[in-house]
Amino acid sequence: MSILKKIHSPADLKRLSPDRFPALCQEIREQIIGAVSNVGGHLASNLGVVELTVALQYLLDTPTDKIVWDTSNQSYTHKLLTGRREQFHTLRQYGGLSGFCKREESEYDTFNAGHAGTGVSAAFGMVEGREQLKQKHKVVCVVGDGAMTAGMTLEGLHHAGGLGKDFLVILNDNQMSISKNVGAISAYLSRTITGEFYGKMREETGQLLGKIPHIGSDMQKLARRAEELAKGVILPGLLFEELGFQYSGPIDGHNFEHLLPTLENVLKMKGPVLLHIITKKGLGYEPAMKNPVWFHACPPFVRETGAPAKKAARPSYTAFAMDTLVKLAREDKRIVAITAAMCEGTGLTAFEKEFPDRLYDVGIAEQHAVTFAAGLAAQGLKPVVAMYATFLQRAYDQVVHDVATQNLPVAFCIDRGGLVAEDGTTHHGAFDYAFLRHVPNMVVMAPKDENELQHMMKTSLEYNGPISVRYPRGVSLGVKMDTAPHTLPIGKGELLKDGTDVAIMAIGVSVWQAMEAAQRLSEEGVSTAVVNGRFVKPLDQELVVDVAKRVRYVVTVEEGCKMGGFGSAVLETLAEAGVSGVRTKVLGLPDWYIEQGPQDLLRERYGLTAEGIYQSVKELLGKAPSEKSQFAGTVHAGHLPHGDEQGS
Repeated sequence: MSILKKIHSPADLKRLSPDRFPALCQEIREQIIGAVSNVGGHLASNLGVVELTVALQYLLDTPTDKIVWDTSNQSYTHKLLTGRREQFHTLRQYGGLSGFCKREESEYDTFNAGHAGTGVSAAFGMVEGREQLKQKHKVVCVVGDGAMTAGMTLEGLHHAGGLGKDFLVILNDNQMSISKNVGAISAYLSRTITGEFYGKMREETGQLLGKIPHIGSDMQKLARRAEELAKGVILPGLLFEELGFQYSGPIDGHNFEHLLPTLENVLKMKGPVLLHIITKKGLGYEPAMKNPVWFHACPPFVRETGAPAKKAARPSYTAFAMDTLVKLAREDKRIVAITAAMCEGTGLTAFEKEFPDRLYDVGIAEQHAVTFAAGLAAQGLKPVVAMYATFLQRAYDQVVHDVATQNLPVAFCIDRGGLVAEDGTTHHGAFDYAFLRHVPNMVVMAPKDENELQHMMKTSLEYNGPISVRYPRGVSLGVKMDTAPHTLPIGKGELLKDGTDVAIMAIGVSVWQAMEAAQRLSEEGVSTAVVNGRFVKPLDQELVVDVAKRVRYVVTVEEGCKMGGFGSAVLETLAEAGVSGVRTKVLGLPDWYIEQGPQDLLRERYGLTAEGIYQSVKELLGKAPSEKSQFAGTVHAGHLPHGDEQGS
C-alpha cells in the first residue's frame, strides 16, 4: 500500500510513524525520477533533499512556519508533500506546476526564486516581518553549499547574525552547486572530520583533559576548540560563529536517526542557528549519482539507463559559440574565459580542457565575474564572460560601472537569450536587449543563425570595447557554415529582401521567421522587405531609415521585451529622422513575466512565429486575418528550417 498517496498535506505526514519515513522517501524518489524522466527538470538536487524535506515538514507547522528554499530548484519533495502529488506529472509543463517555488501556486511556497543566493536575505526579511508583527512562527532557510559563493548569502548571514533574532539556516552540503564547487569557501567546508589525523588529535585531547582534575567552563571551551582543531584543523563552524550564528553539525542528511533529533533540538534554540548537513546529490538513482552535473537540470531521459530520451538533431547555438571561441583562443593567447558556476551549461568544458589555465569558474558570483573580467581587460587580456541572459541581470551594475564607464574590451557571450521553455518565469532571457542597449559604449549583437554567430564571436574579440553577442537556447538551424569566422562591420545590418509595401525588421532568431512571413506576403502581392538588424546597438540607422522611406508599414520582431528593446530603437530612429506617413507595429514579449512552456508554443502565443508575423502584418494592412493555415511550422523552398527545439 502506497504511503505517499495517503499524504495530502503535512498534517497527514505528522500522523505517520517516523519508522516509515525511509519507505516514504523511497516512494518519493520513485515519483520524482518517473516524472523528470518524462518531462525533464532538476533531478540530482531534488534526490539529495528528500529526507531533509520530510523531516522539516514533520517537525514544523507549515504553512504557518515558513520554509524558504534557496534557488527552489530542490523543492520537488516539498511539492509532493504539500498537496500537489496528483498534479506532479504536469511539472514544468505549460499550465502545470512550476519547477520552482511559486507563491501563486501554493500557500506553502513562501518565496519565488530561480536564482541562487536569495534565500537567506528573503528568509531573514520574513524573520524581521515576524518580529515587527509580534508573531511567533519559525522561519527556516535551506541553502546549498554552492550558494555560499554568492555574495548575497554572506551579506544576509552577516545581517542576520548581527541582529540576533531566532532564525534557522540549514546548509545543505553536497560539495556541488551546478558544476563542482570552486573557491576558498568550498574548500573550507570540504575539510573532513574523519581520518587518521582526527582520530589522533581526539585521542590526544582526551588524554590531556583526563589529567585535569576539575573541568570548568574554561576547560569546556578548551575542549571545544580542541575538537574544532581535530575537525580538519579549522571547523567550518568557526566561520559562521564569527558571523553571529550558533553552529551545529555536520550531520548525515539522509539518516533520520541523526536528522530528526538534531532538527528538533536546533528548532528550539534561540537566536541565529546554522545546521550543517551532508547530503549526496542524486541519491537513489545511480546515473544521477555518477553524473550529477548532467542530471542537475536534464532533458527527458530513459529511466532504465539515464541516457537522453532524444538526441539533438544538430549542435546547439551554445556549441557553435564555444567551438568558435576555442578556435580563436588557439590563435590569441590573450583570450580568457570566465563563467559563474556554469561551465557545462555555457559550453566551456572544451575550452577548459584545452586551456585549463585560461578558464576561470568563479562560482555563483556573477557580479565578481564581470568586475574580475574588467580587471583582466585592464591588464591587456581579452576576457569573455559566458553567462545565461537571466543571470547577467544580477551583474547589471558591474556591466555599467566597472566595464562600460571605462570602455574596457570585455566580451559577453549571452546564452539562453529569449524564451527558454520549461524553466519559465525566472529564466526567460527577456530583458538583455533593453538593459544593455541604453548603456553607453556597449555594443549589442544577435545573430540570425549559427554561421552569423561565428562571425559575431570573431567580431566580439576584435572589438576594443564592451560588446555582447546573444544567442538562444536550442539547436541550430543547420545552415551552411563559412570556412572561417570573419569580423563584421560594427553597426551594419543586412537587407535580406527588398520591398515597397512592408518592411519587417527583425533581430536574432526571429529573422528567418520574418523571411518566411515575407515570402507568403509577397506571394499574395504584398511587396515585403526584410532587414536583419544584427545590431540592437549601434543600430544601422542609415539602413533602417532608407528602407522605411520606401514602404508604408514597418513591423519589428524580437524575442525580447518590447519595452526599450530592438523595436524601440527602430521607432526612436524613425522619429529622429523625421520619417512620417509610416504605420508601425512592434512584435515582442509583453510587459509581464512569461509563463513556462515549450519554445514553439510560447512563440506562437506571443506572435513570434512566421504565422504570427504574417497575421500581424495583415492586421496592420487593415485586412482581416485569414483563417489559421497549415503555414505555421512548415518550411518553404529556399528558406531555412526552424530546427528541433530539443537542445542543450
